[in-house]
Amino acid sequence: MAVKAKTQTRSSGRTTNLRSDSRTKIVRNRPHAMDYSIVFLVLFLVGFGLVMIYSTSSYKGSLYFNDAAYWLKRQALFAGVGVCAMFFVAKLDYHIWKKKHWFLYIYYGGTILLLLFTLVFAAVTHGSKRWISIGPISFQPSEMAKVSLILILAMYISKNVRELRTTKGIIKAFFLAVPIIVIVGVENLSTCIILLAITVIMIFVSTDKWAPFLAVGGIGAAGLAVLLVTQSYRMDRIYTWLNPAESENGLQTMQGLYAIGSGGLFGKGLGQSMQKMGFLPETHNDMIFSIVCEELGLFGAICIIVLYFVLLWRFMVVAINAADLYGSMIVIGAIAHIGIQVFINIGVVTNTIPNTGIPLPFISYGGTSMCFLLVEMGLVLSVSRFMKVKD
Repeated sequence: MAVKAKTQTRSSGRTTNLRSDSRTKIVRNRPHAMDYSIVFLVLFLVGFGLVMIYSTSSYKGSLYFNDAAYWLKRQALFAGVGVCAMFFVAKLDYHIWKKKHWFLYIYYGGTILLLLFTLVFAAVTHGSKRWISIGPISFQPSEMAKVSLILILAMYISKNVRELRTTKGIIKAFFLAVPIIVIVGVENLSTCIILLAITVIMIFVSTDKWAPFLAVGGIGAAGLAVLLVTQSYRMDRIYTWLNPAESENGLQTMQGLYAIGSGGLFGKGLGQSMQKMGFLPETHNDMIFSIVCEELGLFGAICIIVLYFVLLWRFMVVAINAADLYGSMIVIGAIAHIGIQVFINIGVVTNTIPNTGIPLPFISYGGTSMCFLLVEMGLVLSVSRFMKVKD
């Protein structure tokens, strides 16, 4: 029988009991190396996205700008900025955002003001007001709103976890997210759904009650119906979804399905797509997954989906082993964001759900989306640095 000797040592201002029994596991919450499996997966997806953006946009770049790498250069610039921001945020202690709660309130309030500004003053593109243009640069505040919502909800939930055991507390948490969700929903229903999903999932996992979520589901369904009825183009998308071959707006859906079907099992080969030659709109944006299927086939598409699942699994490991509820909630928000967005994008491309403009995370073209996604990954990596590690 092993002899147990208790010794007291100082570690980061805390007293830790050590045993001579080699089977004893000690949990450390000191900063350590970040989860490099997440770093690898994110950088791989970003790199793969750059390759696919060049493949899908080179023809149009040569045609319109006399530069095959036009969109690749722009995306590479944003990716570089985003990766630097990711590592910078990852090196910070994520608790700083909770301690500096005034900064979070300013960030959250500033996001709401930017969304209102977009709603009033932004130019209409593709039937919606989503972008603020500053010279040659366009900025989409709804991408900023996702990170803002995750941080503010994580702070609120961690500080009011006891209140969330009551229906009143759950309703108060939902009301915190209502301003951003409603403002975004006026012009951007797809992002509104993502923000609502982030809110529901983060609150749901932090409480043992489920009945209030039925009421929220009913209210959400009613709000969705109102948004569909009040915007005629959204009803047209429902009709196109149900009858893509008969609808005058079904070109994108049908060409995307042709691309997926023509790819077969292993695809035509990287860069060999025909649909990107002007037949399929938005090939480097929302419909990029259809070109992945055409050039790399079913095998390539499944590999990308598996990578997303592995990434979400690593997020789950970080969330379960986070040092505190605040860190866990940040990662849960990232899981909801990435998971729902991947599902919606692939669902649209395969005509599983009605057409809506949502980029494929890390792969689709979009500077604002890329930068804020990578900042969000930095937050997850910061939480991973303080995971409970067993020696």
